[in-house]
Amino acid sequence: RSYESPARFLNYFNWRDAKGDWQRSRAITLSVQMRSGEKIGHFGEEIDVMLNSLKEQLPEDLIYARTSDQPLQVEENVELFMRSLWEAIILVVIVALIGFWEWRSALLMALSIPLTLGMTFGMMYILGIDLQQVSIAALIIALGLLVDDPVVASDAIKRELAGGRPISIAAWLGPSKLAEAILYATITNIVAYLPFLTLPGGTGEFLYSLPIVLTCSLVAALIVAMTFIPFLGYFLMKPKPEPPIEERRKKGFPAFYYRVGEWAINHRWKVLVGSLVLLAGSGLIASQLKTDFFPKDLSYLSYLDVWLPEDAPLSATNEAARHAEEVVREVAEAYGKEHAEKGGKSREVLKSLTTFVGGGGPRFWFSVSPEMQQLNYAQVIIEVNDKHDTNHLVGLMQKALDEQVPGARIDVRQLDTGKPIAMPVEIRISGDDMAALRQEADKVKTILRATPHAQRVRDDWGEESFAVKLETDSDRANAAGLTNLDVAASSAAGISGAQVTTLREGDKQIPVVARLRMEERAQLADVQNLYVYSLQGDQKAPLRQVSSIEYGMQSEKVRRRNQFRTITVSCMAEAGHLPSEIMSAARPQLMAFAEQLPPGYRMEIGGSEEEQVKGFKNLVVVLLISLVAIYLSLVYQFKNAIKPFVVFAAVPYGIAGG
Repeated sequence: RSYESPARFLNYFNWRDAKGDWQRSRAITLSVQMRSGEKIGHFGEEIDVMLNSLKEQLPEDLIYARTSDQPLQVEENVELFMRSLWEAIILVVIVALIGFWEWRSALLMALSIPLTLGMTFGMMYILGIDLQQVSIAALIIALGLLVDDPVVASDAIKRELAGGRPISIAAWLGPSKLAEAILYATITNIVAYLPFLTLPGGTGEFLYSLPIVLTCSLVAALIVAMTFIPFLGYFLMKPKPEPPIEERRKKGFPAFYYRVGEWAINHRWKVLVGSLVLLAGSGLIASQLKTDFFPKDLSYLSYLDVWLPEDAPLSATNEAARHAEEVVREVAEAYGKEHAEKGGKSREVLKSLTTFVGGGGPRFWFSVSPEMQQLNYAQVIIEVNDKHDTNHLVGLMQKALDEQVPGARIDVRQLDTGKPIAMPVEIRISGDDMAALRQEADKVKTILRATPHAQRVRDDWGEESFAVKLETDSDRANAAGLTNLDVAASSAAGISGAQVTTLREGDKQIPVVARLRMEERAQLADVQNLYVYSLQGDQKAPLRQVSSIEYGMQSEKVRRRNQFRTITVSCMAEAGHLPSEIMSAARPQLMAFAEQLPPGYRMEIGGSEEEQVKGFKNLVVVLLISLVAIYLSLVYQFKNAIKPFVVFAAVPYGIAGG
């Protein structure tokens, strides 16, 4: 009894010993998923308890390590939200002090934020929305919106007090006068975000909680503005006389604002022309902006895709992966020396390396699709101690790996925040003839190699590899009383082995395989020394008498898309550049290439651009729905079909400022 030989899948873990030296040892990686409805924090604690109990039962020298720790990531995201919350409260207090110039209004604004968030959390709980990456991001966005209604209500109370109203009347009269405006402002904001629920596919699932959380926060802000603000204002606000508007126009910032506004009105045509120039300039700048479907995630993890030629054995793949690990450790050590701690001590940048040889590991991130098991592929998961180092290391590691690991194609990949995309730039060519497809793919490779910022150009069929084929002479086999099945079964049994029975041991079923000894099947010529035995009788004959060996080149992989043979040419973008830059530069040549394709062949653009086009089409629909909904809400508010266009006229200027 022994392990499968030769092995088809291996797992290694790189770790630091007590002396700080790196060690590489065999490993087993377990992937544990949380059940729906559970809390990730409690889930992580239960995993820790279980691991601690297992450590008492297993040998002491076993090493336990977490390659991917989602509870830690969620904890850090929550900490980011809490930090943003305190920053928002402090900023609101400062702005209120500057705007209202009194501490009472500032305190009232500060109290409104936790009240609104508390109600928002309650609504999220009722609707079944968990605290996760998108919902936390939505809450951070909502911090800038949920103070609008309380600010308006507080200012209304202050105006009524300045007008001589007693606090018992001003506390409810001020917000009541603006109740309709506050309500429609809230409705307008809500209908601007709710259409995101119509997004289909993975993007819609990913962003599902965004409009719901924003809607909950806006509704909560409306309730707080109309209830808690009058209640708290009754106890906090004090009357403070304000000078008349004519006097305020004579000094300070109001005087400056009044002069600017008066000049703009008196020179309205000049201001209009200047604003149009500003819009044209912003449009020109916007046309130069780079586009991407989803940004890279800020994470402790990145990974390597290690590819060797299609016919590479597992031993060669393992050696290339080991060499890549050494290069990664060297780059991380050099980076730690360049970015040393305050005392000059070199930082320990790299925490661990987890390597899977012969296939991809378990899914460790939602946007990383595990590769199928194949002998020429290895995956190395890189974990750093500070997630802010990941983005800086990617370019350095890619350059070093390209220079120091020959014979392998290695891609350094960061984690994406959106839908899984195999390669950022993909050009698909579909047709029937394999040779013609390879020829057309070579033309696309030439285009991409000549494109600025494109690197590591390849196709997904790989290079043709040397193959040995056993061709059966049917006439001779039939004369010897043998069939093609007899020849195939005997040759396969001698070289690869044939299962003769199964051994049961406890709850395991161990296959018993019969095959030739290693020395009897070590050389290619040994194949012809085999005997072929009939499955139906006792006839037998040497394999060399009923077959011949032929040599040639063949494609190890032939991929299909929608039932058509399809070869995909892809490439990566250099560090600091986006796939959209490559596509913009290569598009004229690619369009010319598509026009010269033979009949029956077609070209399609995939990768991030394909997903970006799909996503942007859906976002255009969402935008149109939002605009129509906002227009209808404004028409209902103003009781006029023309006045809403005055509001929409300010939108381009807001976009220009953004």
